[in-house]
Formats: sequence, structure tokens, C-alpha cells
Amino acid sequence: QTQTTCWDHPKMTELFQSLGDLNNVRFSAYRTAIKIRRLQKTLCLDLLELNTTNEVFKQHKLNQNDQLLSVPDVINCLTTTYDGLEQLHKDLVNVPLCVDMCLNWLLNVYDTGRTGKIRVQSLKIGLMSLSKGLLEEKYRCLFKEVAGPTEMCDQRQLGLLLHDAIQIP
Repeated sequence: QTQTTCWDHPKMTELFQSLGDLNNVRFSAYRTAIKIRRLQKTLCLDLLELNTTNEVFKQHKLNQNDQLLSVPDVINCLTTTYDGLEQLHKDLVNVPLCVDMCLNWLLNVYDTGRTGKIRVQSLKIGLMSLSKGLLEEKYRCLFKEVAGPTEMCDQRQLGLLLHDAIQIP
């Protein structure tokens, strides 16, 4: 209608505006935590168990972290994730909306150049970081994802993990 390109879902734009309302929280650590929590709840990722993310990744054969995923591949993975959540929480999860919003968020965070592709590792880190679980469990899972079968992590792998994780805030 306005003949302009819009990258953000209208609900995502509303979310971004509501996050801006939290800018008056005094301490930056609290402000960041509140904003991430609001994002987590809006995307319904607070309902997603950490071990469920691993099952979805295995189901979609996402085991090469450097592999690039196209938007349809990401949508397939997110649809599987949210279909499972909908079965457990029918009243809370709107699958099409959640998939669109989560895809929008992942692309904003990990595809700033708008290539239409994100790395498998970025998808994993994004979903695992905002899923439900204890912080120490998340650290373990994230490290295992980056380290791979050797359970050893080199500087490059650690750097990629930290780079993807720091994009979230």
C-alpha cells in the first residue's frame, strides 16, 4: 500500500516499541534482562524445553554448524518446534504467528545483511539461549554444540559462540 519494503512483522514492530518503553529501567543489566524476558515470552520460547531444542535439531539433521540455512529451512525447523509447543500449550501458542515472529527475530539478529540465510549454529544458539532451562544447563548445551564430538573447543569455535551469543542483547 505504501510501496515500501518492510522487514518486520507488524507484531514485531509493536514488540520493539514496547521494548523501547523499558529504556527507563535504571541499571543496564536489569534493563537488558527485562527486554530479553519480554522477547522470550512474546516468542513463546519460555515454554520450550532445552532438550526439545536438541531433538528438533536432530530431527532436521542440523549437525553441521557452519552450514547455511535458507529461510524455508528455518521455517521448517521453527514450525516443528512450535507445533510441539502447541500440543502442550494450546491456549498460549499461535503457530503461524510464533513462526513469523521468531523468524523475524532470528533474521534481524543473525542476518543483518539480509542475505536470507543464517548459520545452523546461530539458529541453535538463538533458540537455546531463549529456551526454558537452568543457566548452567544452557552453558553445557551451548558448549557441546560448539565443541562437537571431540568435546574440545578451539579459539575459533569459542569466538563464534561468543559472537552469536552477544548478538542477542
